[in-house]
Amino acid sequence: MSFLDVLNKNQFILPERYKNTAKNVMEQKVAEIKKLLGKELFIPGHHYQKDEVIQFADTTGDSLQLAQVSARNKDAKYIVFCGVHFMAETADILTSAAQQVLLPDMRAGCSMADMATIHQTERAWAELQSLFGGTILPLTYVNSTAAIKAFVGKHGGATVTSSNAHAMVNWAFEKKERILFLPDQHLGRNTAFDIGIPLSQMAVWDPIQNELIYEGDIEGVKVILWKGHCSVHEKFTVDNIAHIRKMHPKMKIIVHPECSREVVSLSDDNGSTKYIIDTLIKAEPGSEWAIGTEMNLVNRLIKEHPTKKIVSLNPHMCPCLTMNRIDLEHLLWNLECIIEGSPINRIKVDEETTKYAVLALNRMLNRV
Repeated sequence: MSFLDVLNKNQFILPERYKNTAKNVMEQKVAEIKKLLGKELFIPGHHYQKDEVIQFADTTGDSLQLAQVSARNKDAKYIVFCGVHFMAETADILTSAAQQVLLPDMRAGCSMADMATIHQTERAWAELQSLFGGTILPLTYVNSTAAIKAFVGKHGGATVTSSNAHAMVNWAFEKKERILFLPDQHLGRNTAFDIGIPLSQMAVWDPIQNELIYEGDIEGVKVILWKGHCSVHEKFTVDNIAHIRKMHPKMKIIVHPECSREVVSLSDDNGSTKYIIDTLIKAEPGSEWAIGTEMNLVNRLIKEHPTKKIVSLNPHMCPCLTMNRIDLEHLLWNLECIIEGSPINRIKVDEETTKYAVLALNRMLNRV
């Protein structure tokens, strides 16, 4: 069954009664169910989730971190993953068969992950092999589907996170002459540039046109960047930076490396979500910051650091739309279905895909 087929099934449509229930009543019910299920229930919450959901999270973090914490929690029978689809897949890959990973809303996908399908990737690989032979090692950002992780694992590659991308790209170049970086071209470009690969040696693979975009002799290509991006981080622009420099000359700008090369190069600092959070924690009272990342997290950092002036780099930025599909209503519905003995929205990755995806993940975890 395809992902679209799953979404079209009526069982995944939120019952009307939840839309008419007061927020305080839903909060009370969620709290009661958490107490009732005790250690059998574990709720990991991604940093980009709404506050109404984060308040019930047993732990918060980035996608891989949450999957790893879930895997270590052997007491949890039900892992209600408050994030997006690929994150829940990773949690299912790493957890035991006795544990069920559930996603509150099956519509919570990731536009970046969806920009690299397994069909597109296999087709691209065949074309790239004809151009470059066996000189390429594939790497995929953890923000990708289980199928893409498995493809990379099957072909000797590994996953990367925004925290360890530099180490993993260096590792890949120890193995092969070239790399294919999926699915986020911006993280790939920024990382490769940081370790000394010039932009002139980077090509872009367009999965829609099924072609390599590059000017010059292709023998000079070292990095092949998949033409994908984060729909949130790509909205931060050089104009946003120019505005901050003009209106707040003392303000430091820190962005996520999923932003474009132009934005990253003009910022004062860049790093993973954890890096951004840690930087703000360490920052001096009275310091000023413009942050280029998801709005729910920026708003949370503003609340948590009242002695610091914090703004979004893009004042018109909206929260991640797919992350925001996880709300209090869907969380309560998911938990009540557990209590009723009919858990819904289970994320289950098949054994073959799991086998090779674990290879890709372990190559990263054993390297860094």
